[in-house]
Amino acid sequence: MSKNRIIIEIKLDEKNYPESIKWKSENNEKSDFVESKSFFLSLFDKNTKDTMELDLWTKDMQVIEMDRYIFQSLSSMADMYYRATKNIELANEMQKFARFFGEQTQIITKK
Repeated sequence: MSKNRIIIEIKLDEKNYPESIKWKSENNEKSDFVESKSFFLSLFDKNTKDTMELDLWTKDMQVIEMDRYIFQSLSSMADMYYRATKNIELANEMQKFARFFGEQTQIITKK
């Protein structure tokens, strides 16, 4: 059995706001930490069937960057939902909302 550990390092300021977020994969020992401005971790508990979420972003993340991050995350979630369920109709509706969000935030242009 193979295992991989993902290491997330968060540097906090004096008020406990994220100043920097870095991550790396333990299996890739040659790689250095990769700097990020945000991350969102969502875990589904096997026993309680509840979702635990942890979302952080650095104080230098701009609104336009958050808009792009959310747009890409919504689109990825729709793709993931389709891969897991094969429910094309609902996945397409999710993608429509992601597109709407992207258009409203001007991340993408309207069709």
